[in-house]
Parts: sequence; structure tokens; C-alpha cells
Amino acid sequence: MEMHQPAAPAAPRNPGLKRDIGLIGLIWASEGSIIGSGWLFGALFAAQAAGTAALVSWGIGAVAIIILAFVHAELGAMYPVAGGTARFPHYAFGSAAGASFGWFSWLQAVAVAPIEVMASLNYLSVHVPWVQTEKNHLTGAGYGLAVAFMAFFVVVNFFGVKWLAHTNSVATWWKVAVPVFTIVVMAAATFRAGNFGYRGFSPFGAKGVLSAISTSGVIFALLGFEQADQLAGESRNPAHDIPRAVIGSILIGVLIYMGLQVVFIGALPHSAFAHGGWADLSFSGKAGPFAGLAGSIGLGWLATLLYVDAVISPTGTGLIYTTATSRISYGLSRNGYVPEVFERTSKGGVPWFGLLFAFAIGLIVFLPFPTWQKLVGFVTSASVLMYAGAPLAFGCLRKQDPDRPRPYRLPGGLFWAPVAFVVANLIIYWTGWDTLWRLGVAIVLGYLLLGGSALLRLNPRAPQPNWRNAQWLPVYLVGMGVISWQGGFCSTGPASKVSCGATDALPLWWDIALIAVFSLAIYFWAHSVRLPAPQTQEYIGSVEVVTGR
Repeated sequence: MEMHQPAAPAAPRNPGLKRDIGLIGLIWASEGSIIGSGWLFGALFAAQAAGTAALVSWGIGAVAIIILAFVHAELGAMYPVAGGTARFPHYAFGSAAGASFGWFSWLQAVAVAPIEVMASLNYLSVHVPWVQTEKNHLTGAGYGLAVAFMAFFVVVNFFGVKWLAHTNSVATWWKVAVPVFTIVVMAAATFRAGNFGYRGFSPFGAKGVLSAISTSGVIFALLGFEQADQLAGESRNPAHDIPRAVIGSILIGVLIYMGLQVVFIGALPHSAFAHGGWADLSFSGKAGPFAGLAGSIGLGWLATLLYVDAVISPTGTGLIYTTATSRISYGLSRNGYVPEVFERTSKGGVPWFGLLFAFAIGLIVFLPFPTWQKLVGFVTSASVLMYAGAPLAFGCLRKQDPDRPRPYRLPGGLFWAPVAFVVANLIIYWTGWDTLWRLGVAIVLGYLLLGGSALLRLNPRAPQPNWRNAQWLPVYLVGMGVISWQGGFCSTGPASKVSCGATDALPLWWDIALIAVFSLAIYFWAHSVRLPAPQTQEYIGSVEVVTGR
């Protein structure tokens, strides 16, 4: 659509989409992403950070994710395009914001395959101790094995991606069935109710509860809700099914994770608390917590099943995200943000350069994040930073594109969008300063890549940057970093005595109030400098809607 034409299109530009996915299909799409390696370790790390109050962390995490998910639901239904989380800010604020949030999207995707490999190696180390040190850091041989896992993901993506897609439904059933079965069997085998009162309900106070949300795998475990949003253009009844699928998948996931948390605490032997209480839980097979507990209560066969699952489930997720990472970089190149070389594909249509680049960066990711818990904080912060673009764009697009049909319209959306932005920034803040400064380095490296591509003209489609409309973005990123530095959250949680460099100058609750005020200031600043409506219409009109095959 040309800029001088005032009206929005009367209907979405997606005539090729087939609307044949029902409610169950949408729920299952999200559930397969929600149940991943988070269930293998989330209960252990959440208990170490918050004690029994980890159950509260799961509840708060669910509410936070639902708020973010509903904002995505309206936008996902309006714009059923590939990479929507990066496209929404592009529509509202232009290319500088679009490139930034596209890079955030790539960062979170490229780190998922390594975290899934780390999950498998942690469980494997119980029987193959040379994989990790006593601190659960990879040894040289362990890193070599991690390289082999990552190479396997690349090879399968080159030659077997169609087979992988056909096995997704079976894999989802497996991924859901194993943790549910574990809950039932372990609850029936042993349950020590006295564990829940050990040193009180919340031994580390509110800080432990909040820290667990971001650093122990709570938010990481619940990520994936957007899969239902991404399928909005193919839903039979989006207005009815999208909100129900989003809430349904999250609630099912939370019930499973809470059930795992309950049986984990209930199964802990008294000796587990002997070396320092919750913060230093110690028991046989700690590197594979559920398998270790199953073995300690005489369920060796269940332990064997869990060791098998610890390879199958993470491997499936790692394969999918390896695919996603190469497609995101392909899309960034098509938009003119990164060098054109990322569009090079094999005869089978696989973006091979993006695949190899993701492989190389994935291997580097292991180095500053040598444990699953360290890496989960990075993935959480990068993911939520990516999600934060949607609430920023939400209110703008209601004014820039008011006539576009909205298959699902969020009630009270102009209230919930700024709330969702505040929630996203709190989750980012709680990941801790030692995680956020590393994320900051990754963002700077990304800007060097984006800037170098534009400066050297490595992509002939490089767009106009729209700097004025993204003037709030550097203030937002730097401001979040400064507040985190002055705060008191670390990736190791409040129970740890290890300093992460945060000054702890901001008292608890005052820091949360500051994040809220800062977030609202950024939200309304961004809203005030949004793109003119005709330019937004031009960006929307130039986007190709992916119809599938």
C-alpha cells in the first residue's frame, strides 16, 4: 500500500491460510513448547531459591505469562506472519526497533539448543562423571560431547527436518506423559509432609520467591505459549479459541510444574537438608534430580525412564530451535538487517549459512554460561526482552491500524498493554545483574553486526532506520542495565553468598516501584514517537504472509 493511501485494507492479506486448526490443536501446539527441559531441573533450583514458597513463584510466573500472552494473542491474530514477535515493533516504530527486537528474538532462539544439550549432559553425568566437574561445569571432554550434540542438530536439520516435523505430535504426547506419570508414581511411593514446613514456608522471604521466577526456570519453563498465537491465522475460530488455548496451555503447564514441585519436596530424604538446608540440597544423583530421587526411594525403573527422557525431550526441543534460529536469521536478512549471505540455502531449501552460524554461536554460548541454571537466566531475560516489544507496539497499532479486523480483541487492552510491559521488565530485572551484563554484551555485538552490515552495504535491501521513532530504545536498554546494577538480584538467588557485582543500593520493593515507573515512562514515550499511520500501513502492506504448504 502506498503511503498516500489513507485506509487500511478491509481484510487481512492472508487469503491462502486454511483455517482448520481447532482448540485442542492450538493448546497442544503451545503445550509441546511449554513442557521441555524446564521440568527436569526447575523443581530443584526453585526449591533452592525459595524453599516451599517455590509454589508461589510458579503461581506468580503463570499470572505474568498470561498477561504477556493475551497481548500477543490480539497481535498474533491480526498479523499471522512468521516472526511476529519481531515484526510488531517494526510495524509500530520502524526498522531500528524491528532490527533490535529481531536480534533479541535470534539471541533467545540460539541459546535454547545449548540449554537443552546442557540438560541432557547434566543427567548423563550421573552415570558418566567425566562430563562435568563437581560444580556441574562442563569438562573438556564434556564440551566435546556438547559439540557432538550440537553437530547432530545441524545434520538432522540438513537432511531430516521433514521427518522431524512429522514426529512432533508423538513427541508432545511423550513430553507431557512422562512428567505426569512421574508425579503420580512418586506421590504414591513416598511423601514426607514435614518437608514443607522445614525452616518455615518462605525461608528466603519475598526476594527468594521473586528471584526463583527468573533464575530457577519458572518463566523459562512456561515460555512457548506464543505457538498458539503464531497459528492464529489458521484457527477455525480465533476469537473463541486463541484466548482459551493460551490460558489452557499455560494452566495445564503450571499444574504439571506445581505437581512436580510438590512431589519433589515431598520425596526429599531428611539427609538432603543436612549440608545447609534448602540452599544446598544434597542427595544421590543431584545432577539429575528427579531420577536421583526416584533411585533413592527404590524406583530404579522410573529413574531409567527419566534418564531416557532426559535425552529424548531436550533433543527434540534443541532440534526445533536450531531450525527456528536459522529461519530467524534468514528473515532478518530478507528484511535487510543482516548480511545477505544468511539467505543462502541448500538445494533442499535449508538456510545453510544461518544454520552453521547458529551452530558456531551456540558453542560459544556454553563458555560464559557453564551450567544449566546460568544459561536459563540468559534465555529467560532474552526471551522476555523479545516479548516486551509486543506490549510496546500494542497501543500504537490500535491507533495506527484501527480498521484491521481483529479476530481476537483483548478487553481493556490499553490498560493491560502497559501492565504487560511492566511485568516483562520485572522478570528481566529478577534474572540478576550477572546475567544482564552478559545479555548487554550480546546486544552490543548484535548492533555491531547490524551496523557493519549497513555500513559495508552487505545487504542491498537495507531499510531506512527510522531513528526518531526508536529514540526511546537506547534509553530503555541502558536504563534497565543501570537499575539492575544498582539492585540486589543475582542469578544465584538470595540464598547464595556469592556476589555478582550488583551494588544492592536499591531496597526491595523500592526497586520494583522504580522499574514500574521507568517502564511506564518508556511505554508512553515510545507511544508518543510512533510511526505515522500511513508509514505503518506501508510496512504492514509490504509484508508477505506465510501460508505454509
